[in-house]
Amino acid sequence: MQVAIDPTSSSPVRQRELGRSGLKVAPLALGGNVFGWTADEAASFAVLDAFVDAGGTLIDTADVYSTWVPGHTGGESETVIGNWLAARPSVRDRIVLATKVGKPMGPDKTGLSARWIRQAAEDSLRRLRTDRIDLYQSHDDDPSTPFEETLAAFGELISAGKVRAIGASNHRADRLAAALQVSRDRGLPRYETLQPLYNLVDRSPFEAELEPLVLREGLGVINFYGLASGFLTGKYRTEADLKKSPRGARARSYLNERGLRILAALDEVAAAHRTTVAAVALAWQIARPSITAPIASATSVAQLADWLPALTLELGAAEIARLDAASL
Repeated sequence: MQVAIDPTSSSPVRQRELGRSGLKVAPLALGGNVFGWTADEAASFAVLDAFVDAGGTLIDTADVYSTWVPGHTGGESETVIGNWLAARPSVRDRIVLATKVGKPMGPDKTGLSARWIRQAAEDSLRRLRTDRIDLYQSHDDDPSTPFEETLAAFGELISAGKVRAIGASNHRADRLAAALQVSRDRGLPRYETLQPLYNLVDRSPFEAELEPLVLREGLGVINFYGLASGFLTGKYRTEADLKKSPRGARARSYLNERGLRILAALDEVAAAHRTTVAAVALAWQIARPSITAPIASATSVAQLADWLPALTLELGAAEIARLDAASL
């Protein structure tokens, strides 16, 4: 099944550089957290196919997906993506494949020590059934391991051709700045991207301290929860709506006066463009100078089609100001 990006637009999908890595991606990323969890392999394959067919390039996952599911041990998402790549070998050079290391995978399988990074990378490469990870990210900060050790381990992987660039996720501004300084001082690879929480309802944690840093340092930003656990699709507008999916409980904190005000503004802009609320919510992020490619996930092609129009949707200055004001 092919997914139309935007029936009213003939614009090609724009490409953006991930920091100074040389890697270029479309301005939307597909999150792999649902693969092997709420999306089985067949559904995941269909979503991945549709995303690439529509011009998407960046696919983001992590070794820890989905350890929170009873009976899972981690690596389920990477395994699904690896099986998809094995079934479609010509796709590998068309995508930018990102995964992460650092969250607990078991005893002595956590953090950012050189020993664990080396082992985790080999495990991810095996599950992904590929010879390289395009973007390898530190999933959490690890204060117990010196930056020098972590960055040197990543450097070994880059020198071996197993990793092309590195990024950070869930890092405070001061710690990220310190890591970047170590890279400069020691001649080690630097984090080229940051993966923070950011969307229309979760603005301040990123905008207050991280955004000035990434703009100053020229980092790419691939923010997670781009649709706020589904709240910014517009499907959660009452308490009863929260029962619509397993992720509905996460959206409860957004269901307040401010959240409903944001949805009303999204409704207005979406109607003007004859598109979806989800597409507008992501287009607002894409329009921000600090953001490279928001991450959104989908358990079906129908869900994917709800937000894919953001790949080419361009909002006017007045529309961006309207959404800014609603989300204050």
